[in-house]
Amino acid sequence: MEIVKGIVIVIYFIIAVALIILALIQSKEDAGLSSTITGSSTNNFFEKNKARTKEGKQKRWTIILGIVFAILTIVLGILYMM
Repeated sequence: MEIVKGIVIVIYFIIAVALIILALIQSKEDAGLSSTITGSSTNNFFEKNKARTKEGKQKRWTIILGIVFAILTIVLGILYMM
């Protein structure tokens, strides 16, 4: 059981570091109050294909790693209760 705990902790640490790095290199998405006042349109080609861009892929991987991080947190909690 100690080997499993060690492996999960190493994976947990790697995912935590990757999640921190991905969160730090992402650009700010919202345009703030100015887009609310001017009513900027989001119905253009770029917005429709945003998931294919570098920023879209970073956002998707951040979400995936966040979910895996949460699952590993629960798994570690269960392993340390045993």
